[in-house]
Amino acid sequence: MQFAGKVWRLLVGIKDGLVLVFMLLFFTALFAVLTARPSPAAVRDGALLLDLSGVVVEERTEIDPIAALLSGTAPVGEYQARDVIHALYEAAGDERISAVVLDLDRFLGGGQVHMQAIGEALDRVRAAEKPVLAYATAYTDDGMLLAAHASEVWVNPLGGAVIAGPGGERLYYAGLLDKLKVNARVYKVGEYKSAVEPYSRAGMSDPARENARALYETLWEEYRANLKKARPAADVARITDQPVAWIEAAGGDLATAALQAGLVDKLGTRADFEQRVVELVGEDDWAEGPNAYPHTELNAWLEDNPLPDAGRPIGVITVAGEIVDGDAGPGTAGGDRIAGLLDDALEQELAGLVVRVDSPGGSVLASELIRDAILRHKARDIPIAVSMANVAASGGYWVSTPADRIFAEPETITGSIGIFAVIPTFEETAAMAGVTSDGVRTTPLSGQPDLIAGFTPETDAILQAFIEDGYEDFLERVGEARSLTREQADAVGQGRVWDGGTARQLRLVDEYGGIEEALAWTAERAELGSDWHVLYLGEAPSTYDTLLRQWLIGDGEETGSGGDVIARMTQSRSAFVARIAADADRLLGTRGVQAYCLACPAPQPAAAQDQAATGWLARIVQLVIG
Repeated sequence: MQFAGKVWRLLVGIKDGLVLVFMLLFFTALFAVLTARPSPAAVRDGALLLDLSGVVVEERTEIDPIAALLSGTAPVGEYQARDVIHALYEAAGDERISAVVLDLDRFLGGGQVHMQAIGEALDRVRAAEKPVLAYATAYTDDGMLLAAHASEVWVNPLGGAVIAGPGGERLYYAGLLDKLKVNARVYKVGEYKSAVEPYSRAGMSDPARENARALYETLWEEYRANLKKARPAADVARITDQPVAWIEAAGGDLATAALQAGLVDKLGTRADFEQRVVELVGEDDWAEGPNAYPHTELNAWLEDNPLPDAGRPIGVITVAGEIVDGDAGPGTAGGDRIAGLLDDALEQELAGLVVRVDSPGGSVLASELIRDAILRHKARDIPIAVSMANVAASGGYWVSTPADRIFAEPETITGSIGIFAVIPTFEETAAMAGVTSDGVRTTPLSGQPDLIAGFTPETDAILQAFIEDGYEDFLERVGEARSLTREQADAVGQGRVWDGGTARQLRLVDEYGGIEEALAWTAERAELGSDWHVLYLGEAPSTYDTLLRQWLIGDGEETGSGGDVIARMTQSRSAFVARIAADADRLLGTRGVQAYCLACPAPQPAAAQDQAATGWLARIVQLVIG
């Protein structure tokens, strides 16, 4: 009884402690509300603050609170490109906004197409004679491309700028699989279908190298041209062709080197930068501390400037991230979810449909499910356009085939027309562990597929025939959509990846342009004049998700540094771990036939990277690589 009494008193004490904690939290929150300065959600005369602390994505993922809790880390911030662009368009014409502040101190990047589109929106602000000021401790490729469109580019004297260009090394696992005695059975079609090479080779094949070199060189040329156009005074050739000589001429001082090369305009601390903003927009009388300026944050500005809703609706469906079976997403293109959204929209009498694609592909079944749903809209005789963002390859091109018109940017990566499947078997691994198999078969397929005993030749032949038939289905859809013969479709297929400019020459793309051009074409084709509005299909982020995101990530008011150049260059470690984990999952996971462009240099959504880097498989990888 004494023991029970002690337990009871312990439980009562825990209860009382929890009550006390919650009361303290309540009164703390109440005090904060009563003593707060004007609501941060209010629009104020002054600057529009774009604190891009994270990545720019096509479609923002919802935060999984359980995953965030278990990971012990805050999720990476995500900013939809269309939201940033819309905010800048509205700021250009609104008298309340006198300047735009671009805080890139913790910016992690985004796709090249998104960077260019946001840059053009920044140009619109400057054309309205409103200054755009950018600040970072360190600039890398994507951040520099955005900052180049600012009227004043600031960098911390202890920071700098480094432009690396696209490309880099890929990981190959054939040697590891050989040591583990794992047999990665590869079934593919396409000379250039390099997505399976990491499991079958120790290095890049000649066709894959040829394709990658052509692609990266084109992307690099586009990057340099866009940077030079935005900052004509920048010595881009010296920066990129002779980086060592450029840095050594400044005595190893990266900030000074960036200033001398015309990449930045001012060297200064954050306090210096904020004082400059104060000079332009005035002081914030409500804020405590020095160098505070009145500003409006992105979320508040978007809430105050919703999209128009007058006129006939043109639907926009977003296919972003890997295409997978099921209801996954947003941020991942779950086939069932997207097909469901499209079918629900059949009741809304859309005047037209724009399919916004930013995906390296994935499941063939899910891609076909989305394609069929698009065709149901096409059967209603409404114009359908596809707007390709950074990547629309493999399954991303599969879902594009129903379009009446395909728009892409020169920096868009598309094509990769080909399919594959990878299935691991462990017959040698089992034998090494002393496990053998034996039995009786009535047919060559009895007990197949057998992951332990291995596949029979007949099983291998059937699976390869299935893949080849799927490739013919892909060619048929491309040929029908693009008015190409089977031979012509095969010539631009074979798994080869193309840049947007080359894809246009090959008739895989109709014209250059982003989503604005695709919407304008759709409106014209539907004879709507100016009487139309955009309707994004899918649920808006819930209030719960918004609050959770602000709590875990912040509201853009942090002033901590995002790290110097070396820190930025080493931030790829988490992405490196996530890549290994994703490659392992692609091999060991239960996936069907894939139309996926693993070679496409598309940034993954931040949330996906974060989840991948904290999952069980990634933790094993981290233990292995230290």
